[in-house]
Amino acid sequence: MTTEQARRAASPMVFPFPVPGEQVRLAYRELHIAINGTEEQKKALGNHALLPRPWEPATCPDPELRHQLWEWFEDVVIWLNREYTWDVPGLIPSCWPLHPHLVHEIAVLADQRRRAGLAMTSDALEEWHRYCLPAFTDRMRNRLRAHCDDEHKSWPAKPRHNEHLGDASTQRRENAFAHDVDALPVTGRAYEQPEPVSRPRLVEVDLDTGEIKDDPLGSQPRTRTEKGPRI
Repeated sequence: MTTEQARRAASPMVFPFPVPGEQVRLAYRELHIAINGTEEQKKALGNHALLPRPWEPATCPDPELRHQLWEWFEDVVIWLNREYTWDVPGLIPSCWPLHPHLVHEIAVLADQRRRAGLAMTSDALEEWHRYCLPAFTDRMRNRLRAHCDDEHKSWPAKPRHNEHLGDASTQRRENAFAHDVDALPVTGRAYEQPEPVSRPRLVEVDLDTGEIKDDPLGSQPRTRTEKGPRI
């Protein structure tokens, strides 16, 4: 048996999905408590909106957590390329950290695969195989095309993006925004003064006959005596 054959014989047929570092696991544990914990445990976490979410790296500002997150994604990329990719166009390029669109997608792909692996049935993993992974691969091929097959290429859309940020283009959009606001109907705006509400018309009623007299009360000065009001 050759050395290569011996190496292959010693290697497992498949490798397990990479396990994230301790800080990433802690982040997932806190998210689990935020959903399934007791009221005391949930309260102890503070503002749940500020909890780190590994599938959204921008929510993970802690340096140690962020570093472990990148290491985990790198392990996941290596695992995906080995376990699920046969042809070159399907490989995630080695320059993936330089492509923000890949960083966002790999984060979600890793999270979905982690959750599927923790399920008590194979349903979630089948969904990941059927939809998540193929959809990611198709989008990656469509966006990258052949730009980074051999080495990382600069962002082809960068000149157009810089034009978007230019003063003239920015001012043109601001003018369009202002025009839209000015075109809104005036009715219903918060700053519109409400129409004055007319006060109810007071009239005098004959208590014996129930007849309403023509002259409204208050049309002329009134005086009050011990016997009551008098016109």
